[in-house]
Amino acid sequence: MNPVNTVVHGALGRMGQMLLAALSQNPGIQLVGAVDVKATASELALPGNGAVIPLAPDISNLLNRCQPQVIVDFTVAAATLPALRVAAPRGIHFVIGTTGLTPDDISEIGNLARQNQIGAVVTANFALGAVLMMHMAKIAAKYMDYAEIIELHHEKKIDAPSGTALTTARAMAQARGKLFIHPGEPASAQTSRGGNYDGIAIHSVRLPGLVAHQEVIFGGQGETLTIRHDTINRECFMPGVILAVKEVIRREGLVYGLDTLLGL
Repeated sequence: MNPVNTVVHGALGRMGQMLLAALSQNPGIQLVGAVDVKATASELALPGNGAVIPLAPDISNLLNRCQPQVIVDFTVAAATLPALRVAAPRGIHFVIGTTGLTPDDISEIGNLARQNQIGAVVTANFALGAVLMMHMAKIAAKYMDYAEIIELHHEKKIDAPSGTALTTARAMAQARGKLFIHPGEPASAQTSRGGNYDGIAIHSVRLPGLVAHQEVIFGGQGETLTIRHDTINRECFMPGVILAVKEVIRREGLVYGLDTLLGL
């Protein structure tokens, strides 16, 4: 199988730099370009091997210079859909790790993928351990009546609650099929109890020193069950991204969540 020609959208950010390093070292992937709104040069040297690829501040400019099969998007929600609207009609597949996308955004991504017969993988978290955490939380949700989520991230994370926390809560609520029991509380305590999603309180912590962490705590009579995932560094996202890049070209339509690609 030939390497998958790939572009990184958001290439100059922290995650983008890590993606460039990981993807350029994988023999099944060929980096052919990079996009970043802060780009001031027309070329970018890849870390490690010294190869040079085209660099542009917007996707339209870059697509006039290279022909990718896949665009990996780790930007911000406001930049993802405009890029997809430009690239989808050209038959380019998308792997999207951007957080903060609304249900309407996800719906439009699905429509664009379907109309243009491309694959679009959208997931709130590419860490395999985080995907397994969400899967196990879905299983436990059927049997425990009380649940809360605590998500902890670095202080520069823009959205709260995190996409992973919201995805976890939605999956738990769907698997359970009814509301969790949310303990009553005085009005004075409501602002300190976090957001409420179908009876699940979600608490967001933002502090320097953190990367990405989440625990789901279930409560029952005389017992608690805690499922926790810790991201030690962003390298943990790379195996999931590589899997998605290689799989998305075999798909058509929206694939929401890495669990589908893992067969969970």
